[in-house]
Formats: sequence, C-alpha cells, structure tokens
Amino acid sequence: MSITGALNLRPKLWSALTHYSMNRLRDDVIAGIVVGIVALPLAIAFGIASGVSPTIGLITAIIGGFMVSFFGGCSVQIGGPTGAFIIIVYNIIAQFGLQGLAVATVMAGIILITMGFFRLGTVIKFIPYPVVVGFTAGIALTIFSTQINDFLGLGLRDIPGQFIPKWGMYLTNLDRIDPVTLITGLVALAIIVGVPYISKKLPGALIAIIVVTAGAYLMQYFTDWYHVETIGDRFGDMPTDIPMPHGFTLNMATINMLLPSAFTIAVLGAIESLLSATVADGVTGSRTNSNTELIGQGIANLTVPFFGGIPVTGAIARTMTNITNGGRTPVAGIVHALVLLLIFMFFMPLINYVPMACLAAVLLTVAYNMSGWRTIVGIFHAPKSDIWVLVVTFLLTVIFDLTIAIEIGLLLAVVLFLRRVMENTEIKAYSGTLDVDEGTDSPNHEVLNVAKGVSVYEIDGPFFFGIATKFDEMMRNTMTDKPVVRIIRMRKVAFIDATGLHNLELLIKSSHKENIHIVLSGVKPNVREALQHAGIDRMMKPENICDHITQAVQMANNIALSKQTVKQS
Repeated sequence: MSITGALNLRPKLWSALTHYSMNRLRDDVIAGIVVGIVALPLAIAFGIASGVSPTIGLITAIIGGFMVSFFGGCSVQIGGPTGAFIIIVYNIIAQFGLQGLAVATVMAGIILITMGFFRLGTVIKFIPYPVVVGFTAGIALTIFSTQINDFLGLGLRDIPGQFIPKWGMYLTNLDRIDPVTLITGLVALAIIVGVPYISKKLPGALIAIIVVTAGAYLMQYFTDWYHVETIGDRFGDMPTDIPMPHGFTLNMATINMLLPSAFTIAVLGAIESLLSATVADGVTGSRTNSNTELIGQGIANLTVPFFGGIPVTGAIARTMTNITNGGRTPVAGIVHALVLLLIFMFFMPLINYVPMACLAAVLLTVAYNMSGWRTIVGIFHAPKSDIWVLVVTFLLTVIFDLTIAIEIGLLLAVVLFLRRVMENTEIKAYSGTLDVDEGTDSPNHEVLNVAKGVSVYEIDGPFFFGIATKFDEMMRNTMTDKPVVRIIRMRKVAFIDATGLHNLELLIKSSHKENIHIVLSGVKPNVREALQHAGIDRMMKPENICDHITQAVQMANNIALSKQTVKQS
C-alpha cells in the first residue's frame, strides 16, 4: 500500500491560512474564547473523574487541544479529554499507575498515526452503530456511578472499581448522605439544566461552577454549619506552571500488558474524533481529511504523556460550540488552548474553592447527554441482531471493561452480519431450462434449453467462507445422476475469498477426476483477477471461463451432446 502521492496528509490549518482575513480572525478568536470558557469545567471534571488531578485535565486540554487543531484534518475540531476515556483511564491507573497510563497513551498515539498512514480513516467510520451506542451508553452509566459518592457526600474511600461492588457499597452506606453536600449538588444541577432555557449560548456548567462556588465560599465564611468538600480539600494547592517534559521507563513486559488498553484508546479516540468531524462537516459543509485527522490525534496522544497528560480526542459538544459561535478554521481551536493556558497560569488558585459536588453535577449532566437513551429506544425497533450487539456491548462495558466490550461487540456484530449475509445468499440449481434474465428488471426474458447432463448452479452473493460450504452441500444434495458439465454462474458474485477459491479449486480437481467439465459464467473482472492470482484459470481451458450464460450453456450443450454421440456410437 502506498503512503505517498495520493495520500494527502496536509493539516487543515495550512490551507486555512492561505486565504485568511481579519474578519475570519475576529470570528475565530471569539469562538475560541467561548470554547475555552466552556472547556474549562469539563477539563477539570474529566481529569478528576479519570483519577488524576484537575491540573492534569487542564494540561491535557491545553496541549492536546493545540496539537489537534495544529495537525488535524478537520477545520473546526476541538480536542481534549472527554468522558469516553474516563473508564479506561481510571482502570489503567488503578492497575499500572500513571507511568502505565503514559505508556498506553504513547502506544495509542503511534497506533493512530499508523492508522492514518495506512488510510484507515474511512474504514473506522464503518464500525457498527450498535457497538458505538452500546459502549457509549455503558460509559455514561459508569460515569454516573463514579459521581454518586461526591454528589451525595457519602465520604467513602477505597471505592471498588467494578460496577456491582461499587453500587453494593453505595447502597449499604446511604445513611451517610450529607444533606448540605446533596443540596449543593442539586443547586448546581438545577443551574446546568436551567441555563439553556434562558440562552443556549450560555455555558451552563461554567455558570453553575461560578455561582455555586461563590455561594459555597460565602456560606462557609458566614456560617459555622455549612461545609462541603472542595477541590483544594482533596488535592491541595495545585501548580500553575506547565510541567517540563519528562520521560518514563519502557520495557516489553509492560508494553505487552498495556497493548490491549492502548488499542482500545486508539480505536475509541478514532471513533469519537471522526464521529465529531462527521457531525461538524454536516453542519459547516466542509470536508474532513479523515486520515490527516487520525494522524493529528495520534500526534496529540504521542505528546501529552510527556507532560503528564491523559488521552485526547475530538469532543463533539465543544466542537459544536465552536461552530455555533462562528469558528470555521483551526485557529479557533488554537485560541481555545491559549485561553485555557491563561486561565491555568493566572486563575488556578480559584479552582481550589470549587465544591466536588458541583463537579459531580457537571459529570452527571455529561453522563445523561452521553447515554443517548432516545437512540437506544430507536435501535430496539431494529433487527434483533442489532439489539443483541447493543445489549452485549453495553453490559460488558458496565460489568467488565471497555476493552472487552469493544472486542466482543465487534466480533459479535461481524458474526451476526455474516450469518445474515449467508441467510440472504441463495444458491440455485437449474436443469432443463434456464431464464437468462431471472432476478432482473428486464422486460424481455430469454429462456435457454439446457441439455441433459448439464447442471447449472448460480451463486447469488459473495463467495466467501460461509457460502463456500453451503455451495458444496447444495451440489451434493441436488446431484442425482453424475452430470457431464457443471456450469457455475457467477454474475452476482461481487468478490471471492481464499476459502471460496480453495473450494472452487477442489471442485475442479474432483470434477476432472470424474471426467466432468467445469464452466464458469459471468465472472466479474475482480473475481477473474482473483482466480488468476490463485492459478485456477490454468486448471481450466481458457474458453471455459465465459462472459455470459448464453455462451456457457451453448458450450456445455455441445460438450454434453458430443459425449452422448460418442456413447451411442
């Protein structure tokens, strides 16, 4: 596969700056400032929920967001930490620590870059929708579960990572609910939900954090009974400087253990970023270079671990906020990163006063928006195979982990799809007469007389491993007297795989031993090429591979009649 020439890996920023104007700069700066403000509470919340500090969440949004905009293939994509990564990041840290997370993120970056170079940007879009909906809903429920402790003020420590034990601990400690913390969380939640009814352009999460934090500070200052846990209480004073790049230890044992998690991060990042880019293209009319976008995402994930960051991907909500506020080039994404950098440098001490219950309310809203319950209801009206894929992926995500869910979900989707293809692929047997135009819209139907001793088999669909066995069984079941000629009509065979080629090769060899002629009809150019590569064309006479069934039947009839004449004489 060539990775040069036709593979256009030019970041969108380069082409955007070619015909840039002051009006466009003004719009991008305004959009970037708004998105930066919206991204602030999300970066903090996602960092904490992932098991790291708010500082790490902001550093990821700053560096990762800059890299995605600078190197990516989407004009309006906003990158940073997202809710989709919370569970996988939390589990990696629990098992391997921050060093293990850094190694997994670097490997994920390399995988994403490799996917971009090998033009898998378009392929990744074809991951079955029920799989995406299933693990997204599972992530949403898991995020919801992680925030119950802070939202209710239970004050629990060493909470199990698994879903069922976690809820078991919650249910046995409901008597520890702190009414003050719960009321604080409910007020924040009410503000987040209510702000869009006033104006959809106002960042509800940020307004909730400002209002609730100010209210909580005043209540604690003027009363003796009000106290809620804040970010500062849990994490202490946080640094306000971007850390210097640092390395980490690599060894093959760690790499082997972390490879499945790295693959999950890469696939999840690719799905979410390309899904975000597709939605953005539908709104703006632009066209994302999927392969360049994967490489941009890969570079971001390859870079942030050296600054202590967590995985990065495109964020749909922030990208749509960018579009809504007039952002049309990657400059807006770069401005968003600079805004976060300024907040990080000059306003970080104020973040210490944010109540944990308020951040829990932000993440509960994120979980609800991620759940896609309306989509799930819609899929339950789809074929049963899609429902099973959705349910299995969802349950595996919630009960076990995301890596297993994606692997099993994809495998189940493929198996059920292949079964559906096999069920809808017909193999027909003809003798006596044959309607040339059967199964077409042609008004004129030519009927051919098939001589005695000639059997015609038509494969209606791809000739792959599942159909190869079905074809072999079909011939055995329909065979009464040994034919003189077997015609295999392949006009509807779009492709043939190695099993199909092997099956065909065995058929030709066994037929030759029984002195039976094989004639192929209607072979498509790509299938003919596969036959040539496999050497099957050299096992037959060139004239026995016919372009049309009329020619094939005429040849087969002549062979059958000549055989009968020889017998009679």
